[in-house]
Formats: sequence, structure tokens, C-alpha cells
Amino acid sequence: MLVSSPLPTLPTEADATLPVSLDAFLAGIGPRAFRFAEAGLRQRDDALDAVQDSMLRMLSYRDKPAAEWAPLFWSILRRRVVDLQRRRGFRLRFWRSSDAPAGDHDIDWADSAPGPAQAHEQRDQYNRLVAALRQLPARQREAFTLRVLQQLDGATTARAMGCSEGAVKTHLSRARVALQQHLEIEL
Repeated sequence: MLVSSPLPTLPTEADATLPVSLDAFLAGIGPRAFRFAEAGLRQRDDALDAVQDSMLRMLSYRDKPAAEWAPLFWSILRRRVVDLQRRRGFRLRFWRSSDAPAGDHDIDWADSAPGPAQAHEQRDQYNRLVAALRQLPARQREAFTLRVLQQLDGATTARAMGCSEGAVKTHLSRARVALQQHLEIEL
């Protein structure tokens, strides 16, 4: 008689070992947080400011259990990104320096590890993805970024976005359809 073993499951965020300290948590989440903020704000300096402000705000929650740090941090960062987006919308155009171009700033690609062809291909793929993400409504972009790119589970994403898991699934589904259509058109 053959005994079947259960299929292996992917580790969930709950299975992962929790960080020992808040400093370790913040050090580990920094690069992912920056990519999230940069996708939402479209400017490197604003993204760095948003992540730094969010990390400083997290220091006041040092006494919270480590299991609550991830959703708390992502909700703080998400609110900070939204605040910066709103403020940018109210800025008067004549305050902008005449030297600064009206478009988005180019992303600094200083990674020397891949070869030139591979770096070019990665850059093109990333630019296409970012352009497609920027065309999504904010809630769909947040759901896709947190759930897919940051690999948070549904409950954590829902807490970070301040909505139900069903709403996250709806936003994610709509985002995937829109991204697929946009990326297929470009190819």
C-alpha cells in the first residue's frame, strides 16, 4: 500500500521567524518599503523621506508584539505615501524650479552586478511594470504591491490598507487584469 505524503506548502508570513528586535525588523524591511514608496510617489527623494518618517514613527510602537510590526509598518508607510501624494497635488506649479523638468525623475540604476544586456532588459521590464502600476487606481496599486511584490498575506494586507480581505481580493483581481492588458498591449 502506498502512503501519500501531503503536498509541501509554501511558508507563510506567520511561519517565518519573528525579528528579535525592532531594529532588525526595520533593517530587513527597508529595501522593500523603499520600492513600495517609490512606486507610489515616483520620486526617489520623496520615497526615502516617506520610509524614514515611517521608520521613525515605528519606534514609538517598540512595545507592541513583533507579530504586529509588519501590518503596522505597512499601514504607516501607506498613509505617509498618501499624505505626500495629496500634498504634491496642492503645490503650486510656479514654486517648481525652472531647472527641474516637469516629468518624473529617472531612477538611479547603479547596480553593477548584471551585464549590460541583462541590466537593460531588467530596466525595461521594471519600467514597463512601474508605468503599468502608475496607471492603476491607488487602491489597486497598493493591493498589488503589498500582496504580490511584498508577498504579504491577505490578512496583513487588509490590515495595512484598512479594509477587508474581500476588498483586497477585489482590488488585486482588478489590478491583475488591468496590468495584464496594459503589458500585453506594450509587447
